[in-house]
Amino acid sequence: MSSSFQIVEADLSLPEHQQAVRDLTAAYALDPMGNGGPLPAESLERLIPALRAHPTTHILLAYLDGRPVGIATCFVGFSTFAARPLLNLHDIAVLPECRGRGVSRELLRAVDEKARALRCCRVTLEVLEGNTRAKGIYEQAGFAQASAGGPAGGALFFSKEVV
Repeated sequence: MSSSFQIVEADLSLPEHQQAVRDLTAAYALDPMGNGGPLPAESLERLIPALRAHPTTHILLAYLDGRPVGIATCFVGFSTFAARPLLNLHDIAVLPECRGRGVSRELLRAVDEKARALRCCRVTLEVLEGNTRAKGIYEQAGFAQASAGGPAGGALFFSKEVV
């Protein structure tokens, strides 16, 4: 990693951080492992105000040579069984031309630090079954499919659109 590499927590009142969040989220959406296509203009217009209004938002930005190249967008949730907060890593993305340089590993390390600072009991994330590269990085960082143990098996992520 270059000596000019740094990770900062985004301050969404700063125009340069707002632009970095929009640009990196839009780039991630284009990736086949993201949205597979561009986000609607209305979504990008609403993104920053909505993130600012959401009380549990934590965004980490990775900069390489002064340029934003990676993002980790997290939200605080709660574990009823641990009676403590948890940190959900909702999106993590690195610009394609900057992959393979350890940016995602450093973002994951920073997410762990943030979770500890927030006194979270765990960090959660979801990953597409076919995203073998990301799964390998997550496993190297200590993530594993959630399991209740015994006959209940592993945890699966389900989703339902609200219309």
